[in-house]
Amino acid sequence: MLILGIETSCDETAAAVVEDGQHILSNIIASQVKFHEPYGGVVPEIASRKHIEVINQVVVSAINEAGITLNDIEAIAVTYGPGLVGALLVGVSFAKALAYGRRLPLIPINHLEAHIYAVYLEYPQINLPAIALVVSGGHTEMILVKELGVYESLGRTKDDAIGEAYDKVAKWLGLGYPGGQIIDRLATTGNREAIRFPRPTIKHSKYDFSYSGLKTAVINYTKTTHHPLPVEDIAASFQEAAVDALVSKVMNAVQDMAAVSIILGGGVAANSRLREQLNAKTTGKDIALYIPSIVLCTDNAAMIAGLGFHKYNAGNRSDLSLDVNSNLKWEKWGEKWGKMGTARKMGTAPYF
Repeated sequence: MLILGIETSCDETAAAVVEDGQHILSNIIASQVKFHEPYGGVVPEIASRKHIEVINQVVVSAINEAGITLNDIEAIAVTYGPGLVGALLVGVSFAKALAYGRRLPLIPINHLEAHIYAVYLEYPQINLPAIALVVSGGHTEMILVKELGVYESLGRTKDDAIGEAYDKVAKWLGLGYPGGQIIDRLATTGNREAIRFPRPTIKHSKYDFSYSGLKTAVINYTKTTHHPLPVEDIAASFQEAAVDALVSKVMNAVQDMAAVSIILGGGVAANSRLREQLNAKTTGKDIALYIPSIVLCTDNAAMIAGLGFHKYNAGNRSDLSLDVNSNLKWEKWGEKWGKMGTARKMGTAPYF
């Protein structure tokens, strides 16, 4: 079964064709980095306009690269949340129009769940239960994966996401954008023990995160220190504090939930220190670590189409009333895909 996936939750316009939820035939990503770089972060209005400008070409490229035609597509999967509302609207509107015109089933996808599914594209058999850590510019979430489609939210950031903190620190230090990649690169030549920045913790909340205080600590250090250390040391020390918080909470959750695996997803999953720390913590233990390739860590449509295959088979589809949900939250789902926000479970009912 060939499914077309569409992803426009933030600043990448992406389309992909995936066969039977596993075989990636194409995975096209149009980045907007150069348009947001002057501002040191994603500007929602610019993101929306750029999605409009390129989405048709991106979808056409995905179909052409897959070596198929629109007639071969059997369903369309699209991200409907969470994300930037204007950006999401572009993808969902395009998907609905294409589904209507081609009389194809429309499958709504939770962007965060898709990041978890990304590892299934490379590791079809995941040992469960697993602790999934989804980390990006907009999200820092920890989820218990009981089985594909059955999840329990354990914790999330209460303020800045980790990727957002990276971008803000990089902007403050005058390093450029995207901050995550720049800080990660500088940190490799810095002393991660040079400055003891506070570890992001929340009292009385074992699995939640907070990165606003760490960001402020870096800013205060540069403001109040007459002779601050080299920027490489600041970057390395900041990164060590940011990653320590993630790793310690994940390992606590693994123990508390009797999990046998860790799944890493999202743009920050590409961070070298995070990968290194998790590898060190799991090597030699009965804990499997699943990290997707770099291209599948970023926002992409292959994970959307791949997950869409399983949702299609489970009867989870939507009619044309599908709306975006920029603040879509994880629920405690005891039944497989039992609750999908504003999406409608249509089963085998007609779509039009």
